[in-house]
Amino acid sequence: MRRKRQGQLDLTHTIPRTQIGRELAAMSKVLVEMPRIYEVAYQDLIGLKDAETGRIGMNAEQVVRAAILKQYRSLSYQELAFHLDDSASFRAFARLSRGQHPSTSTLQENIKALSAETWEQIQGIIIQYAAAKGIEKGRTIRVDSTATETDIHYPTDSELLRDAMGAITRLLIEGKQLSPVPGYGYTDHRRVVKKRALKIHNSKKESEREKCYRDLLQIAAQVKGYAVGAIAMLWVYSSPDAEQVVCARMLADELEWLVGLLERVADQARRRVIEGEKVPAGEKVVSVFECHTDIIEKGNRETLYGHKLFVAGGQSGLMLDCVIQRGNPADSNLFIPLLERQEKLFQRVPRQVAADGGFASKDNLRQAKQLGVADVSFSKRRGLSVLDMVKSSWVYKKLRNFRAGIEAGINTLKRAFGLTRCTWSGWDGFCQYVRSAIVAYNVMLLARLLSLAR
Repeated sequence: MRRKRQGQLDLTHTIPRTQIGRELAAMSKVLVEMPRIYEVAYQDLIGLKDAETGRIGMNAEQVVRAAILKQYRSLSYQELAFHLDDSASFRAFARLSRGQHPSTSTLQENIKALSAETWEQIQGIIIQYAAAKGIEKGRTIRVDSTATETDIHYPTDSELLRDAMGAITRLLIEGKQLSPVPGYGYTDHRRVVKKRALKIHNSKKESEREKCYRDLLQIAAQVKGYAVGAIAMLWVYSSPDAEQVVCARMLADELEWLVGLLERVADQARRRVIEGEKVPAGEKVVSVFECHTDIIEKGNRETLYGHKLFVAGGQSGLMLDCVIQRGNPADSNLFIPLLERQEKLFQRVPRQVAADGGFASKDNLRQAKQLGVADVSFSKRRGLSVLDMVKSSWVYKKLRNFRAGIEAGINTLKRAFGLTRCTWSGWDGFCQYVRSAIVAYNVMLLARLLSLAR
């Protein structure tokens, strides 16, 4: 049975008067005043189990609050389960009833059920609440971009080959557990592949590295051959047990996908190491397990492997919007779309916009003015005059200084809310992680601002 909200709380739900406890109490008051959040979350949760039958599981309010707690304290699911069992403050914030002790798997199943779209809707509800309270008007905004890494190791061709061959070998071994056993054959090369990869990592001579790469590519061709033979047999596999047949088809499908990935990794290793060619970033594979990962390059700074985020902040310090992009688009390409999203959020465009220099262009300035933005300040002018952007030098300096404040918000999101590196898998998981972190940040900041206003 699934419920939307917790009923009347018992007398044990009191939050201790510690610093974190007081902040959690303030955040709880904010969430109490936004019941629409749980209406949105409930729609994702009722698909997990029958909402009308069975034992009472976590309700929508508990799931949202537990997810906010996880991001607010940068906890793993194991740590979250421990604190929800051990801490009176956490239990009171999550509104868990007496005798309710959700396990690690229960928390993960429920929190991961909330989609990125749901978190985006929750974010919109929070901003509307802030506007109704007069905390954020959306008249002056600042925009910037940053990058969040995916949870992968540093991509080298040798390690990518090792990962791909290891994944294929594990599936071939798994296929042999079917009954009756499929008739394909294979050899487990993982040990020799590991030795070659370590030798490449530790070798100081280019000739030795190239020889090891040739060996790896030769083994990769053999592993590919095993997989191709297994795929043919698994697609025609038959068994009296229908479940075994389904498993065989699923293994064949996964093997086909991994064979294609192994071909791409082997091709880029051959082109780069053997032929000395520079492989374009758009053609590179940087992870076997997180294939959605992009190569992010910003100027002369360190190359990151993840996805680019475009954020918009207001005068209150709240993060008003976040756009997660695939690839490595130029900042200037997202400036107008960010303004249009602000128009949908507040039913009007902002009066003043402060942006990083990467967003600057004559076309962006012209289109922003056409939308109705009075003052547009780019931190780097890029050939634009101050009076073209704003009405005076004083306004330009004020907006330029105002824009610098978003760096503090981004730094807090990365340092305290885990946006340096996403630990959830897959593209959907990446979007869920980022948006839930931004929601937790906004709830915390909103609680602090309301506490100051009282």
